[in-house]
Amino acid sequence: MRKTYFNWSSGKDSSLSLYYTLQQKEYNITKLVTTINDDFKRVSMHGLRESLLDAQAVSLNLPLHKIKLSANVSMTSYNEVMKDNVMNLKSEGYTHCVFGDIFLEDLRIYREDQLRSIGIQGVFPLWKKNTKELLLEFINLGFKAITVCVNAKYLDDSFCGRILDESFLNDLPENVDPCGENGEFHTFVFDGPLFSNPINFEIGDKVLRNYTPSSDDDDNCFSDEDDKSWDTSFWYCDLIPK
Repeated sequence: MRKTYFNWSSGKDSSLSLYYTLQQKEYNITKLVTTINDDFKRVSMHGLRESLLDAQAVSLNLPLHKIKLSANVSMTSYNEVMKDNVMNLKSEGYTHCVFGDIFLEDLRIYREDQLRSIGIQGVFPLWKKNTKELLLEFINLGFKAITVCVNAKYLDDSFCGRILDESFLNDLPENVDPCGENGEFHTFVFDGPLFSNPINFEIGDKVLRNYTPSSDDDDNCFSDEDDKSWDTSFWYCDLIPK
């Protein structure tokens, strides 16, 4: 079996991807890797408290490696920190790593290019699968998840802090991917077939935060002048450990 680490986001796609990988028996997953906003002690991208991430790792019975980033990290700094951490993992004997990506081609190319320069091979168990079928499979397998962040451009605050079930799926607007693969929503998985025990929490405050792109052209992923003027808002639901 190939020594493999798993890029863990704390959400549903990660959980299902991990489930698939463990079923295959081809990769020996011995570590979870997650990026952390070290200024606020929360998971990057969707703001889950670090303590709930820690509880997940304990319930999954897997060591957790945290890649710590500042709140205002530049793309250049991000790439440098990621490279240093992956090189350290390479030195520990890891040859492969797993992602939960489904169909974002540019993101996969970026990941594979960065990994190739170090000598790590990416694995994508969910790649090109039907996202509605994936979400239904996730639910039917007995996984339990709640939304912790939703993009206000696509979903209102009623979808934030909501349990993922068939009712949630049926209520999604037609322009929203069933797995939120375009960034429409992010989740926290608190129970399921991979967990030795459920993660206990209570729902806290719900807040709306606004973001704009960086003014530094070298640190901006947008190439079109019109795109640079966007303003994106996200609803966040704070989950409090019990």
